[in-house]
Amino acid sequence: MNPRAGTLIAAGALVAGTVAVLPASAEPRPEPAVRPLAPLVWTGCATPAYPRLQCATLRVPLDHAAPEGRTITLALTRVPHTAKVSQGPLVVNPGGPGGSGRTLAGYVAASLPAEVAAGYDVVGFDPRGVGGSEPALDCKPGHFAPVRPDSVPGGAEGEAAGVERARSFAAACGEKHGDVLPYIDTVSTARDLDAIRAALGAPRLNYLGYSYGTYLGAVYARLFPERVRRFALDSVVNPQGVWYEDNLAQDYAFDARHKDFMAWVARQDAAYGLGSDPAAVEAAWYRMREELRTKPAGGTVGPGELEDTFLPGGYYDGYWPRLAEAFSAYVNRQDGAPLARTYAAIAAADGADDNGYSVYTSVQCRDAAWPRDWGVWRKDNWDVHAKAPFSTWNNAWYNAPCAFWPVESLTPPDVTNAEVPPVLILQASDDAATPYEGAVALHRMVRGSSLVVEAGGGNHGVSLVGNDCVDGHLEAFLATGRVPRGAAGAEADAVCAALPEPKPAKAPQGRGSAADPRPEGATLHGLLGHAG
Repeated sequence: MNPRAGTLIAAGALVAGTVAVLPASAEPRPEPAVRPLAPLVWTGCATPAYPRLQCATLRVPLDHAAPEGRTITLALTRVPHTAKVSQGPLVVNPGGPGGSGRTLAGYVAASLPAEVAAGYDVVGFDPRGVGGSEPALDCKPGHFAPVRPDSVPGGAEGEAAGVERARSFAAACGEKHGDVLPYIDTVSTARDLDAIRAALGAPRLNYLGYSYGTYLGAVYARLFPERVRRFALDSVVNPQGVWYEDNLAQDYAFDARHKDFMAWVARQDAAYGLGSDPAAVEAAWYRMREELRTKPAGGTVGPGELEDTFLPGGYYDGYWPRLAEAFSAYVNRQDGAPLARTYAAIAAADGADDNGYSVYTSVQCRDAAWPRDWGVWRKDNWDVHAKAPFSTWNNAWYNAPCAFWPVESLTPPDVTNAEVPPVLILQASDDAATPYEGAVALHRMVRGSSLVVEAGGGNHGVSLVGNDCVDGHLEAFLATGRVPRGAAGAEADAVCAALPEPKPAKAPQGRGSAADPRPEGATLHGLLGHAG
């Protein structure tokens, strides 16, 4: 589910095999036994944007089934409540898996109405393996360094090279982090979440999760229903498809969203000069992609990097003006510099992305079974690519290490739930990263939940980005616990209109003229991992 679909090409002739598999029961390295959780010690770690932010660390068992064994450290942040009466902690998670949540606490506290935020200790955390938590995973630094081979396999040799690359990444994870990989998974993270609750001294938990964070919240609610207070889940993972099927569903949805972008560019022909026919604009994009195979823009943007650059636009349409300007400059002026700058600004991977990807693969490959026969991947992805070519193979390579993962997969928990208070579900109808069907599925699985739909919206993450209708439902829920209720038989309990589509940037043509890489609303999407 990670937007950094910088995937390497090639897939291959091969198949399962030569990576040694660590059994799920692999013993961790022994460390001194831990006693009951010590009180959290909060210290100031203010930033200019979030001057009230505080930081702490929490030691939790590596293996929650062996609480006296080895421990790991979670990095936490909070913005403390100011109201006389506290609603308790509101823990926030940006998704991923592999996303850092420490800054998100400041963002959420600042974005909620002051009277709502005042009642909560808004708490963020880096999940196990991520960022400031220790140990932090980094299986293979530089895995996404440009220029990668074309993500669409051009033949058996290229496919085999891609398979070897994926197998190499999986093997590197096993060699560097084999002692912790059996414990990097969603259920373990959910148990960490409960350890955070306990350390905060709260009998019940409030929670706001985006993207993968919705699945984490659903798993927590299944494990600890009596400890759920107010849970809001924004942009919902389909719990019935984790993770192989969900990723195939993404491929169709991202292709459809890319076509939405092409249609928007066509409507803005006066600004970008790429024509008024969406099909012709899309054909020009694929011609650009083909040209970049032999001559990468700026020496850094080949076909795979081009897909990486345009994928953030599938998560958030605020990037469309910048992407359209770079597209136009390449096609109309044969100028690849704006494209290279845009790649560097919103798509190029850095050390944090290497860490995020390492955790992403570790969680998804461990959480659920993936095909171990590469022939299954090959057939499925060519079948999908034939209908949805934009990013299918890019996404396939992003997940391909799971075909060779050195740790056995778990069985995902059934998150069906009839024991929790009302859960608020927020979802855009045209979200590509977590398609609408996932929200409907979870709504049906969690009795008493309420579904708020942003009709016609295509962004991933719909709350706290300026939609007053959506935000009103979230704010009322956090303030009072009330959720909207629709008519009997209605799929959604409330429907909000989508935000207006973006307008072309008002900037002169030429060097440095690309649209602001931080358009309104981009802050949250950066925190969710949809831009550099």
